[in-house]
Amino acid sequence: MDFQIGLVIAGLVVGFIVGLTGVGGGSLMTPILLWFGIPPTTAVGTDLLYAAFTKMGGVFVHHKKGNINWKITGWLTLGSVPASLLTLWILNSIKTDITTINAVIKYSLGWALLFTSIAILFKKKLLVFSQKHAGDKFHNESDTQNMLTIGIGVLLGATVTLTSIGAGALGTVTLFFLYPLLPTPRLVGTEIAHAVPLTLVAGIGHASMGNLDLTLLAQLLMGSLPGIFMGSMLSGKVPDLFLRNAIAVMLFLAGYKLIF
Repeated sequence: MDFQIGLVIAGLVVGFIVGLTGVGGGSLMTPILLWFGIPPTTAVGTDLLYAAFTKMGGVFVHHKKGNINWKITGWLTLGSVPASLLTLWILNSIKTDITTINAVIKYSLGWALLFTSIAILFKKKLLVFSQKHAGDKFHNESDTQNMLTIGIGVLLGATVTLTSIGAGALGTVTLFFLYPLLPTPRLVGTEIAHAVPLTLVAGIGHASMGNLDLTLLAQLLMGSLPGIFMGSMLSGKVPDLFLRNAIAVMLFLAGYKLIF
């Protein structure tokens, strides 16, 4: 692929939004890549490695701040990585033409965007609801809680591998229900730490199937790395609610368009 300044700008904008709100990485980037005419398989494969590289910096910062619960990250990874490998194997084993696989990914992507937009819109309400039920049975039985965490990992592993979406917003919201008393920064940091091995494994898997464009990846990173830095510097200075609602509406419209 030839150098396109538009892709660098797209990386800059998405990186800035992620740095500012912590939301919108894959869920914004993949639809943008489709808009640029990138095939769904290449868009998902490239976006997964883009997410892995950009979130590595986030893990470093959150670990320094003590915002990562490595035990929860471990349970999530125990479910997500095997699920990712199984999804990759199924994708690679399907004896069909690339057009059909692209159609499946595009449709799955649409639904993932719709669910992500809803998760972003109702994030605060879901958090309040989960905190009210903090004394429920499964919150007090560690074995049950661990099994449910692995289950969430399995769902995220399959969804992220197929669509490159879900590691951020969907992952954090589902963790709210299992760990409602864990401070939000630790939930976010834990999910970012989990997203790195998941997106790395899924991204390498897609690359092995030829679903990676290194030139495209370089252009996205060229924009996103400074974008994330600038967004992080301004975090908290722009109304978070307005930004999140605007992102949710954009994702809902993009998802609706892909499905219908």
